[in-house]
Amino acid sequence: MPTGALSLIDLEPAYKMESIRAVQDIQHEFWPLDEIDPENAKFPCCLVWTPLPVVSWLAPFIGHVGICTEDGSAVAFSGSNFINVDDFVLGSVAKYLQLDRKQCCFLRNLAGHTCKHGYKHSEFGSATTWDDAIQSSVRHFEHKSYNLFTCNGYSFLANCLNRLCFGGSMDWNMINVGVLLLFKGHWVNNISILRSFSPFILVVCFGIFMVGWPFLVALLSFSLLLLAWFVFGTYCLKNLFDS
Repeated sequence: MPTGALSLIDLEPAYKMESIRAVQDIQHEFWPLDEIDPENAKFPCCLVWTPLPVVSWLAPFIGHVGICTEDGSAVAFSGSNFINVDDFVLGSVAKYLQLDRKQCCFLRNLAGHTCKHGYKHSEFGSATTWDDAIQSSVRHFEHKSYNLFTCNGYSFLANCLNRLCFGGSMDWNMINVGVLLLFKGHWVNNISILRSFSPFILVVCFGIFMVGWPFLVALLSFSLLLLAWFVFGTYCLKNLFDS
């Protein structure tokens, strides 16, 4: 055998060690999740939503949102300098969407990106695990002022998803996070649906009874203006909106 050459016997232990490290990394990143348990408010790796008092009565597509850790505890940006952990504050979860961790980019080293963004992802703030991304977003938002129109729970979720580079995207914002939950979220039960929409229906009925059909026109105009503001602000005033 030539000098400096390695035999297959020499290479086998090194190959086995690399395989063991790879398996350990996968097990660390994707340890099995518990089942979703609404009764105990546990929603592992889920985005969660519940109606927002007064606001959801007028615009039911808007609510209070949060993201859950791997053990199922909800984390939400609920007010200025105020991050809630394992307490959804404004009521039990009404809708949830569990995300697949395999669609995230977890960075082990500078060359370990599985997404196409590479440097941009590192500069924004990448993560090694799901919970690490949430903790980074908590540190980013824990000293921020809450504003329903510019910096809210949806901003917090968008920040988390951008750190995870979920779905290979770093363009998450209030609008596409809201759309994701609105159209792909699952209701916890029928009571949750009733709890979410009954105040809105009562407001509409009472308004029509007291004012007539012009109330419905006014309510629709309010919802459209609100939606237009979020769309305009998100895509045209990016420096004003935090995500």
